[in-house]
Amino acid sequence: MTAPVFDNKSQLKQIESGLLDGEQIIAVYDAVGVGTGFIGLTTRRVIIQDKSFAGKRFAITSIPYSKISSVSVVSNKSFAGQYFSTGVIAIHVGQHIYEVEFRGSDKTHHVHNVILHYAS
Repeated sequence: MTAPVFDNKSQLKQIESGLLDGEQIIAVYDAVGVGTGFIGLTTRRVIIQDKSFAGKRFAITSIPYSKISSVSVVSNKSFAGQYFSTGVIAIHVGQHIYEVEFRGSDKTHHVHNVILHYAS
């Protein structure tokens, strides 16, 4: 497997510290907007850091690919036919939807494709 893609070394280290036996990191992307710190993609799960808890608390949420029912690219409008012109992804798990916003549509495209690959 190739080396993981990442935006921030400390976020990569945080994901590395919680890996399961045989699990490998694919990518760790910094998120923008209120609440979310980053998203990590491994060979077994999606890991989301949620900073929206009161009192400077945060959660690290692990979502096994088998629990993801769908993944969406979220956009306010179509941009000249460019499917991945937005930087927001929505991951549907049961009744809950996790939204993560990225800097750049290339990251959105990569996250979408990795989730589709492993959730199938």
